[in-house]
Amino acid sequence: MALVTESVQGVGRRLRQLNSQLRPLLAPLDGVWLATGAIFLGLALFAPAQLGPSAAFTLDAFLWILPFLIVSVLMAAWLKAAGADRMITAAICDQPVKAILIATLFGAFSPFCSCGVVPLAVALLGAGMPLSAVMAFWLASPLMDPEMFVLMSVTVGLPFTIAKAGAAILMGLLAGFTTLTLERRGVFPKVLRPKLACGGCGAPSFDEPKVRWAFWKDRERTWDFVKESKSVGLFLAKWMVFAFAIESLMVAWMPGHLVSQYLGQGGWSAVPMAVAVGVPAYLNGYAAIPLVGELMNLGMTPAAGMAFMIAGGVTSLPASMAVFAVVRARVFAWYLLLALLGSLIIGYLFQLILWP
Repeated sequence: MALVTESVQGVGRRLRQLNSQLRPLLAPLDGVWLATGAIFLGLALFAPAQLGPSAAFTLDAFLWILPFLIVSVLMAAWLKAAGADRMITAAICDQPVKAILIATLFGAFSPFCSCGVVPLAVALLGAGMPLSAVMAFWLASPLMDPEMFVLMSVTVGLPFTIAKAGAAILMGLLAGFTTLTLERRGVFPKVLRPKLACGGCGAPSFDEPKVRWAFWKDRERTWDFVKESKSVGLFLAKWMVFAFAIESLMVAWMPGHLVSQYLGQGGWSAVPMAVAVGVPAYLNGYAAIPLVGELMNLGMTPAAGMAFMIAGGVTSLPASMAVFAVVRARVFAWYLLLALLGSLIIGYLFQLILWP
């Protein structure tokens, strides 16, 4: 027994020595990049056949979202460098209802998926837009756009397509006005994580009150633009790559027949089941169209199909990871709760009104 104890203590000492030796080497490295590397190292060791497809999927997904990322980051940096956050504060913060309505309508017909909308939402929050308006845009945006409207009309019919467009607007309004109520009660005093916070209602970036759109004529503002672009861009990029690496595994190892098995039947119980499957699963709006059409042919009610498309469109595990990286824990929990409850409410509401 004493020999075993001594051996365990010896192993513990060696592990502590190894940790003390590796810590200075790993300290400069970012934990998110290390986690991403660990995913691909694990695939290389234990599932080499999946390494190539996951790497290709991650690269393709990141390249697809890169233009949105660049535009959003540059817009956020430009607004900060120009000192425009005060102007946005004056125009929007005092008119939250109008801001929510505009954000909902704009979001309901903008071409962003649940992951692609994250950088733009960060830019809007950093520029000073209230969380209520951004949340309305955030949750409405992935649900509908003009191209999706045409494809859905052909695949699942015009009535269902119009209903989903209405659901996108309803989700935005629900998210916006419930968030506004909590904002007025002081529930969300801070929204973005410290590294991303830049501006906001009553938080100007510069002592100089004047907005200078041509910021490059001022050395201090130009330097601020460069620092902001680099900081926010790298921060969002690493989390997007990590999220897409996780997403590649979900796409590869989440059998499609399980979705059909559990959602291919009608009934009131199908709505919460559809939400439970839709929220964590990766399912962009275009991929959901043929799947939901087939499930409805198998007997799933249109209401459950609607709940599944709303839940899968609003968020997913990769999108949730990206959101968690940029907002504080309380805001993230509210975001998930809105995705769950909003999908349930819309599913049951449409079953009561349109498809009893």
